[in-house]
Amino acid sequence: MRRCLIFFSSLIMLLIFISSNVLSIDVTVPRTLKVNEPTKVLFPKNKTIFAPTLETPPFLGSTFHGFKEALAFKESSGNYFATNTLGYLGKYQFGVETLQLMGVYNSSVFLNDPILQEKAFETNIARNKWIMRRDIKKFVGKKIKGVEITESGMLAAAHLAGPGNVMKYLRSYGKVSFKDAYGTTIRSYLKIFSGYDLSLVSPKRNPKV
Repeated sequence: MRRCLIFFSSLIMLLIFISSNVLSIDVTVPRTLKVNEPTKVLFPKNKTIFAPTLETPPFLGSTFHGFKEALAFKESSGNYFATNTLGYLGKYQFGVETLQLMGVYNSSVFLNDPILQEKAFETNIARNKWIMRRDIKKFVGKKIKGVEITESGMLAAAHLAGPGNVMKYLRSYGKVSFKDAYGTTIRSYLKIFSGYDLSLVSPKRNPKV
């Protein structure tokens, strides 16, 4: 009996020792994985959401892929199956009329097809780049209301407000403004989405998915 007590006492002491050493192991997050500053991409208020608003998009740099993921996060928190209170659909929050311009007529099929949504986004960016090609050439590098105009900012704003409204804003130097139903402005998109490299996107006239 005494031997059993000595054995179990020793075993308990050994477990305590091991546990204390395990707890003292350094589990500091590597510097390369830390987020040092908050993202500027914020989810618009009053929208229907399907994920926590405190999430942040992955950092993908200034490439086209980084651009579209940042814009998707702004629009729907990156959710392919989201529908907002105004009926805008999917990861990039397309309206039915815009989809029809690109040859997509079944909103239910669109909402349940992530590959189709990605193709629609790329098609719409190419379409908007064609429509605004002269304004891109004219205004990129200028400042309007304190915001430097970039191609990516213009294309993001066109996704929000349509290329026609963006051109009106630029040509009036900010006097003719636009605000969507949630209070998001062209100026805010021009600022938030500036500096992405979209040179790989070729402008296309009336492209279809």
